[in-house]
Amino acid sequence: MKTKIINSLFLLFGISISAMAFNPKTDSANTEKAANRGFAVIELFTSEGCSSCPPADKLLAKIQEEHAGKPVYILAFHVDYWNHQGWRDVFSEKDFTKRQYQYASWLNLETVYTPQVVVNGRHELIGSQEETLRRALNIELNSGAPAQLHADAQIEAGKLKLAYQATNAGRGTVLQVALVQKVAHTMVKRGENAGRLLPHVQIVRRIQSFPAVDSGNVALNLPEGFNPTEWEVITFLQNTQTGTITAAIRPDFKQNS
Repeated sequence: MKTKIINSLFLLFGISISAMAFNPKTDSANTEKAANRGFAVIELFTSEGCSSCPPADKLLAKIQEEHAGKPVYILAFHVDYWNHQGWRDVFSEKDFTKRQYQYASWLNLETVYTPQVVVNGRHELIGSQEETLRRALNIELNSGAPAQLHADAQIEAGKLKLAYQATNAGRGTVLQVALVQKVAHTMVKRGENAGRLLPHVQIVRRIQSFPAVDSGNVALNLPEGFNPTEWEVITFLQNTQTGTITAAIRPDFKQNS
């Protein structure tokens, strides 16, 4: 009789464990957690006129290679305030400098500099500090994303058209859409990097913000020289009060035939 009771208890315990293992609520929670995994948007503020910048560009290329296929999104913004030093960076834009100054305001920094990296709008560091960057990456990749973003990108009549859905975006959030040239090389003839062939990755050629809604459609004019095989689009949600980035995605281009 005692043996039967023990066997029954083991059987009951086994059924309970099985029920927990195949509990649809638990499975649903795990699926949601996987969908809400961490991510990292790495923004590098750089310039071809800055002799300290090439090591940062090299580090970002290394990080990109190591994290291929993972939710790591690299954006290299070439600022324009080095252009007066004898070499005009062909990728530089005044708007990129404005973005860097906006981060100085968000992060309570006294000044801006190159090379500077910002991760998810929250971590700021010297762009060539590999150990510090890896720590920030580890924090963000192992943290749940506050929001979710899904998007489809289509090229039509000289425009990039984006259809997106945002979840938990919150108030004061914008949808940032960046058009990125994956690779480029420049032979610098003057300035601090004179005589050097500089490799670049993930060069932002255009970025535009739109008020974020739960579901919407936006469009950007494509820059001259755009090639869908050599460029990509990175879009993300950003809080306009704090600069924090809450979700990001890299949708594939679709050509409208």
